Amino acid sequence: MRGRAMNASHGSGCHNAAATDMTWKDPVCAMTIGASSPHVFEHAGETYHFCCAGCRNKFSAAPQRYLQARATAAPIAAPGSTYICPMHPEVRQDHPGTCPACGMALEPDMPSLNQDDNPELSDFRRRFCWSLPLSVTVTVLAMAGHLFTAVSPLTLARIELALALPVVLWAGAPLFTRAWASLHNRSLNMWTLLGLGVGAAFAYSVLATLAPQLLPAALHVTSMDMSMATAPVYFESAAVIVSLTLLGQIMELKARAATADAIKALMRLAPQSAHRIAADGQEFDVALSAVMVGDSLRVRPGEQVPVDGVVLDGHSAIDEAMLTGEPLPVSKRAGDRVIGATQNTTGSFTLRAEQVGNDTVLARIVQLVSQAQRSKAPLQRLADKVAGYFVVGVVACAIATLLVWGLFGPEPSWVHGLINAVAVLIIACPCALGLATPMSIMVATGRAAQHGVLFRDAAAIEALQKVDTLVIDKTGTLTAGQPTVTRVVALPGFDRDSVLSIAASLDQDSEHPLARAVVACAQLHHLNLERTQDFIAKPGLGVCGRIGDSAAALGNATLMAELGIAVEALYAEVEELEQSGATLIYLARDGRLAGLIALADTIKPSTPVALATLRSAGLRIIMASGDSAASAARIAAQLGIAEVHADMQPADKLALVERLQADGRVVAMAGDGINDAPALARAEVGIAMGTGTDVAMQSAPVTLLKGDLRGIATARACARATLKNMRQNLCFAFAYNALGVPLAAGVLYPFTGWLLSPMLAALAMSLSSVSVISNALRLRNTPL
Repeated sequence: MRGRAMNASHGSGCHNAAATDMTWKDPVCAMTIGASSPHVFEHAGETYHFCCAGCRNKFSAAPQRYLQARATAAPIAAPGSTYICPMHPEVRQDHPGTCPACGMALEPDMPSLNQDDNPELSDFRRRFCWSLPLSVTVTVLAMAGHLFTAVSPLTLARIELALALPVVLWAGAPLFTRAWASLHNRSLNMWTLLGLGVGAAFAYSVLATLAPQLLPAALHVTSMDMSMATAPVYFESAAVIVSLTLLGQIMELKARAATADAIKALMRLAPQSAHRIAADGQEFDVALSAVMVGDSLRVRPGEQVPVDGVVLDGHSAIDEAMLTGEPLPVSKRAGDRVIGATQNTTGSFTLRAEQVGNDTVLARIVQLVSQAQRSKAPLQRLADKVAGYFVVGVVACAIATLLVWGLFGPEPSWVHGLINAVAVLIIACPCALGLATPMSIMVATGRAAQHGVLFRDAAAIEALQKVDTLVIDKTGTLTAGQPTVTRVVALPGFDRDSVLSIAASLDQDSEHPLARAVVACAQLHHLNLERTQDFIAKPGLGVCGRIGDSAAALGNATLMAELGIAVEALYAEVEELEQSGATLIYLARDGRLAGLIALADTIKPSTPVALATLRSAGLRIIMASGDSAASAARIAAQLGIAEVHADMQPADKLALVERLQADGRVVAMAGDGINDAPALARAEVGIAMGTGTDVAMQSAPVTLLKGDLRGIATARACARATLKNMRQNLCFAFAYNALGVPLAAGVLYPFTGWLLSPMLAALAMSLSSVSVISNALRLRNTPL
């Protein structure tokens, strides 16, 4: 209970002393107050304490409302206590861990702004930093050991054992833990092979070092003293595989952490506090989580609106681009609704909170982005699809090799079987298979970045070449996203330049986006601006002042009506411009209408060419805009877009993408605003404009750095080349294993007498990886 004591001592003997240490939470404003506050109220057998009489009176009038609000109010997107597997969303638990199906580290279902560094990432970094110098040293000794003539092979092997021991047993502990979990859960994966390959190489090498007499004499490296003979060891293979595996996991965890940046960026949009107005008129700051339904809040110029609500008094222009994408601020007066996290521009007003915590529009957008990210099917590469069968086949082949050689091979048959089984596991260790896709992705992303296209993950590259439908936002994507003057109309007695010059003179000291557009247009035409005297700003209406000896006013039709200036003379032009979706501002001088200025968002010069290229590729183009139907229709008509959806909220864009997907379409979504984030996350491929918001770029796996839609064609060409290269690498990796495993098992021994030693198996494994990498590097020269 919020009104109860937060700190109390038990025992009658300490009652008086403890009373001075008690603190309570005010159930109205959530302030912490001491025992000295005289403002208390009894309700339902409980005593509630308040910071002032105003809070007490407010609570006493409706106690149940405040108690219920306090029970449900919470910060936006509070940290989730559920951990989920990115590859298998059905796997959930209430604590960190690894997925029993694939071994991937689980991550929070909902990120937190206060979330510390991933503990697994920190652990892997520490293990990698310690293992790397040891692995390098072991490799140098293994490759150049013959140069140390004063050291016997057995002594050298023991040195390698001492160096490799902490790498394999300590740094590689997570690898073996996951390999064991895959066996225990009967979900064989790449961790199974890694664990078996490293374990077999290390166990065999330990045997060769500590008990070399158990191995065939033919495999011994003989020194002058036969008692110092030893067999080849593979500590460097075991150690290097562990270090490379840790490095790969570090890169993967860092990349996965970036997927939560979109949600965190959305959460940061909400202010951390609000200016609450108490019942007695006092104003004080409270944490955003303390705001309740019904509270009166003040919003000052330049601040963000704290929660969703209704304007009580005052007026201002609110920048709602984060929600609608519309670059023009919207005038707000008493009775109008405002949305939390939108930007107040000029005026000051008070509002009544109506949606708080997780009920606000921003919180719902956060939830939509999170759900869309989780609902997206994870990339299933060919290697993942066959991994289980591949692992079972390799393990079965190793066991068969051991048994066949042990039962039917020449003496010492079981030692031969052990060596050949180790060779099978080493040559089948999935380095080439694991590198096949990541190397192609790495080279392709670098190549695409040179052309202004950023890919965030492999899923986008694989999905982009399958896309058949492109949903495009209007503002900032098809258009420049900023208002510009599109037309100036002058009445008799005035000319175009004089109307624009007077308007810009009035607006030259304003930060309003419309004012900046008017001034920029006047400067573009090299018009002289005069200083304005007696300047008066009328928030939501316009501005007034004196220029020279004349009174001037610039604003909307409401301002003209207040000044008693008729605008009927421009009726024909007004009707035409309003139907095109333009924003109109009127200019009056000395009580007489002088003309009007129309402002609108303009199409990017590159947009028509980009759309023509995409249509020729067979893509279905759909516009989805938060702007008005007139504005959207005007842009669509100019670009020849037949399918148009206007007045769309974030949830509407998300629903449109889901409907298209339900119809069997493979959808790409291109946008630049926060309002596009849920749809960008839900589409098979989200494409963000680099000139847009950070949230859009973090929600989308593809970013066009220059904000040029022609980059989509470049991205598709890169995707096709990358997929072809990936298939080549995968085919090579599987073919390599198909040939190498039988050779390592000794299938050719009865016919040719050939055997593949574990050392040659390790070399072949390395060469296969080099071949895959070399093939991937060819993408650097692919024309896009």
